[in-house]
Amino acid sequence: MVVHNSLTQAGLLVFGFAIRGHAVPVVSEPSTTLTSDPTLTATPVPVTNVTSHGPYTGPPPTTTGALSTTVLATAIPHLPPEPYKLQYPADGKLHAPEPAPYTPAGGLGTNGSEPVYRVQSDFDYQSIALALYQEYIELDLFHHGLAKYSVEDFEAVGLGAEDRFLLQYMADQEVGHATALTNMLGPEAPVQCTYNYPDKNLLEYIDFNQKLTRWGEAGVYGFLNHLDSREVGQILLQSITVEARQQMIFRQFEGLFPMPEWFEVGIPQSWAWTLLAPYISSCPENQTRLIWQNFPALHIHNQPNPARINGSDVWNETLGDYTNTLSTADVPKADLCVNATEIGVNCSPAITHNRTNPLSYPGRQVFLSWEEPGRPIGPNNSYITNTTAGPPKFALWVSQLNATYSPLLNISGNSAYTFQPNMSTFLGDPAINGTVFLALTDRELPVTPFNLSMINPYVNALSIYQAG
Repeated sequence: MVVHNSLTQAGLLVFGFAIRGHAVPVVSEPSTTLTSDPTLTATPVPVTNVTSHGPYTGPPPTTTGALSTTVLATAIPHLPPEPYKLQYPADGKLHAPEPAPYTPAGGLGTNGSEPVYRVQSDFDYQSIALALYQEYIELDLFHHGLAKYSVEDFEAVGLGAEDRFLLQYMADQEVGHATALTNMLGPEAPVQCTYNYPDKNLLEYIDFNQKLTRWGEAGVYGFLNHLDSREVGQILLQSITVEARQQMIFRQFEGLFPMPEWFEVGIPQSWAWTLLAPYISSCPENQTRLIWQNFPALHIHNQPNPARINGSDVWNETLGDYTNTLSTADVPKADLCVNATEIGVNCSPAITHNRTNPLSYPGRQVFLSWEEPGRPIGPNNSYITNTTAGPPKFALWVSQLNATYSPLLNISGNSAYTFQPNMSTFLGDPAINGTVFLALTDRELPVTPFNLSMINPYVNALSIYQAG
């Protein structure tokens, strides 16, 4: 039974009565006035609550390294702008006939052809497959927290039954996301794996989630507008906006300011895969492999710790993992901001907090060390960290719309320090704030949000910096 027209007509009739009559207000009870047969819905992909968590302990992999074929060049050349992109007058007037009433000329996918929700190139396939790996780890990670930590653990940090249900609901959202991406990839789409997480307690778990959803969100923003399939991009856009909400929820769970930036950051696929792969323990045989690079790890020795009252006064308070997740092991209870009561100091879960003591600030000295390439990593230890860069000379801070370099100082072997730059995206918007990305490079190559991947051949190591 088709009900669209009937509902539309019913709506018009109700509206007609509303503007012609003077009805007496009535409190109505909910009732069913129109029914129809349920529409056909897609079957979700099969998923399980993964019971195996821990590092990979199986046999050596039979296939290693990123997926590859014939390589045409060592890097994409840096070219001038395409001339046509500088020609449109942009004066607010119309410069071409309208293809239909109220429809300006131009746009992509606007010629009336039926949409095809299917990847159209290697770039599309590998990008969406990466996003699917991300959806699956989030599905498992959200369930993992509910299984690992007790009701008492959640309540001790100020999270109640409704918050736990929200976490469960976010896991359910990932089933829908994984289903949509799988359908657009086809039968060889990646499937669920087993995982290895660093957290030892609930505060560490929340911080890890907050960082993981940041690179998951940013990793999609980095390639979304480069996809050949605009239809696939549309579906992905409508899922990644949900992930953006998830990331903000974990910031609120952690007692951080929910959105301390004017723009969200985008990163290249290889950056997202570098941060994701270390937490995948094993995948099924014949799992679809990815082309993306795994950069060596960057360790931040004074990574700001959001669990501390004074989160910038720290040394080696991370779990030692790729994302420099906070550790509470050496933090006295009196120094945990979740136990504080003063406004500006307390960081219990809330809609928002505004810290008296900033986690980081311009001019802060940041101490770094980095690993050598060649480390087996990722599913079944079958990927290998790699860099094509020369010796590192700069720290690259990627946040909002900015990619800003600061020099590495006192370089000694695989360690150095730098200072957080003082810059803004726009006046009144400090660019380095929130959960940002920090890479080491061998040069200062000018890059922007749309071509950030041009820096990849010159990246030595990579991680996440907790600036706010």
